[in-house]
Amino acid sequence: MNEHVHHPQPNSTVQLDIEGMTCASCVSRVEKALLKVPGVTAASVNLATERASVQLAEPAGPEPLIGAIEKIGYKARPHQKAHGHVGHHHHDEDAAVLRRDTIRAAIPTLPLVIIEMGGHLYPPFHMAVMSVVPLPALYIAYFVLASFVLFVPGWRFFKIGIPTLLHRAPEMNSLVAVGAGAAWIYSTVVTFAPQLLPEATRNVYFEAAAVIVTLILLGRWLEARAKGRTGAAIQHLVGQQAKTARVERDGTVEEVAIAEVAVGDIVLVRPGEKIAVDGEVVDGSSHVDESMISGEPLPVAKTAGASVVGGTLNTSGSFRFRATKVGGDTMLAQIIRMVEDAQAGKLPIQGVVDQITAWFVPAVMALALLTFAAWLVWGPEPNLTYALVNAVAVLIIACPCAMGLATPTSIMVGTGRAAELGVLFRKGEALQLLRDAGIVAFDKTGTLTEGKPQLTDLILDEHFEHDEVLALVAALEARSEHPIASAIVAAAEKAGLTLSPVEEFDSDPGHGVVGRVGGRLVKVGSARYLSGLDLSDFDAAVERLSAEGKSPVFAAIDDRPAAAIVVADVLKPTSKAVIAALHEQGLKTAMISGDNRRTAEAIARDLGIDEVRAEVLPADKAAALKTLRQAYRTVAYVGDGINDAPALAEADVGIAVGTGTDAAIESADVVLLGGDLRQVLNAFIISRATLRNIWENLFWAFGYNVILIPVAAGVLYPAFGILLSPMLGAGAMALSSVLVVSNAQRLRTVKGVM
Repeated sequence: MNEHVHHPQPNSTVQLDIEGMTCASCVSRVEKALLKVPGVTAASVNLATERASVQLAEPAGPEPLIGAIEKIGYKARPHQKAHGHVGHHHHDEDAAVLRRDTIRAAIPTLPLVIIEMGGHLYPPFHMAVMSVVPLPALYIAYFVLASFVLFVPGWRFFKIGIPTLLHRAPEMNSLVAVGAGAAWIYSTVVTFAPQLLPEATRNVYFEAAAVIVTLILLGRWLEARAKGRTGAAIQHLVGQQAKTARVERDGTVEEVAIAEVAVGDIVLVRPGEKIAVDGEVVDGSSHVDESMISGEPLPVAKTAGASVVGGTLNTSGSFRFRATKVGGDTMLAQIIRMVEDAQAGKLPIQGVVDQITAWFVPAVMALALLTFAAWLVWGPEPNLTYALVNAVAVLIIACPCAMGLATPTSIMVGTGRAAELGVLFRKGEALQLLRDAGIVAFDKTGTLTEGKPQLTDLILDEHFEHDEVLALVAALEARSEHPIASAIVAAAEKAGLTLSPVEEFDSDPGHGVVGRVGGRLVKVGSARYLSGLDLSDFDAAVERLSAEGKSPVFAAIDDRPAAAIVVADVLKPTSKAVIAALHEQGLKTAMISGDNRRTAEAIARDLGIDEVRAEVLPADKAAALKTLRQAYRTVAYVGDGINDAPALAEADVGIAVGTGTDAAIESADVVLLGGDLRQVLNAFIISRATLRNIWENLFWAFGYNVILIPVAAGVLYPAFGILLSPMLGAGAMALSSVLVVSNAQRLRTVKGVM
């Protein structure tokens, strides 16, 4: 059973950027170090974003946390939010440093490989080198080149890997340090004290040590570049921000930096310009391209009173608007924050991966020792050489790097792509929970329907004309406060009808209204209100409408029955298609409504919805979701967010449909920008694609290790004579990380439904 637990809100959350983490074991070490700091109640570290989210029992500064991280060999600083300015993704610097170090390692490694491997592949080349440089001198040259590679660009592996090994918490750097270090030490002994080793085993492996370091640096550089692209969605959003704004001040217009715009400022926008901050149009009119926040391709008309969003593009006219939200309060800044937080989150599946990698590296160390011992005891001559080479190959190939990146990189790219499609995952774990959902429950009013009453039926008596009745009824209803009245008036205005003045107006609240319009007596109300009239001509129509869950009111003109009028909340045009698409995906659907059962069931029948919960008060929506959970385990709830906050919080995945400014967004796990219900399908598409991508990554990362570690240990040697050299191991290991990150990039091409 998927129990739903409400966690109390922590008093304080601190976000830290961390440098120096390379694999899942690093993540585990940093989390353990943070959890030991007094006052820390929870810590979650993400390898792809290189960020830690730490919950504290009470508000405190980040200094003790940073101290704990630096004590175990990593660097940390308070997280810099991207929304205030256009910043560089923090992987850019890593990629530049790794590129430099890869080149510094490759230059001395190249002659080592050419001379040593060239001699093996083409014996005359070996003889030619020997005739020019004697073997002892050649070995010293190898020693100098390999030492530079290991202890200048490769020093990072030893600086982190050896202390972690001594602390009995080895991680990926430890594997590389021990593997490359063992090859270097062995070769150094052969070079300077060969008499300590049997003659048959006096081989040097300087080129293997250097190639291992160079290839792993190359892999990390490619990975950092790919990870930089992984954060492209955030960069794209940050890039949407305008740099300057034209503001009216003291009767003149001046161009100011975006940071200087204040709430209440009047901002001018010309055609083709980006809107600087959120605001409300004061005068002028235009069409604004809001596809950046809603995914909706058509520009939206803007006139006085309309709201505009910072970062969107003004296409045609010019207008002035009053700034209502600036800086970190703008919708774009909130979107960036939400995407960042989702990318830094952890999926439940990641916990399993972290547990495996916590024991994985020590297990590999033990396996390498076992390999060394087995070859030393049972291996052919020179057994010491075979033992060393195979033990090093095991250490190098078994990197948990790909495992650590499998989940977070997919989350980063998936949530970024979702944002581009107008779907904001506020919490990363919603990605997995949405994939597991058994039923999608919808709020009716404002979610499946337009949320405001409209005139749907005007059934006329044969003696009256449509426009005549509508004009008279609308003129009377224009004096009424009832919601039905505004729908009738709106229909008359839409039809271009002129409304005459009303005399002798009188209202009987809850029953009807009466008055004289252009000298004619008009009454509108319930059948009871018009009880003196014969309404039997409308019986067939009333029966049909009742079956549809609709209740008409009646109009009489000059004491003669004129029309039956139905005002109802109409369905959104996309609702039916969305429900059908969810059914195609194998999901059940439910509708939660405050309407009477008959009306609710009629709407559900029309849409093809499986389960109906009718006559539900807003306060009871959360309880209705609990009953659905008992039957379907994981429940997603879609609401328009006006009175849906408790239900959005109660659902396993709360999905808020809206413009992104509603207070209920704080209760939702997923926010659909632009209010189009088809975005629900995009949320499911992204969720499924991301989880599928994660499983592909994990399959590759684990499968690679399961297959290649035994090969590196030499299991194929007795039967086939096949051994895996440490250099090939280093190449395969680097490739595995690059493959995982590259596979995650495929999520950038996921297509939405709109």
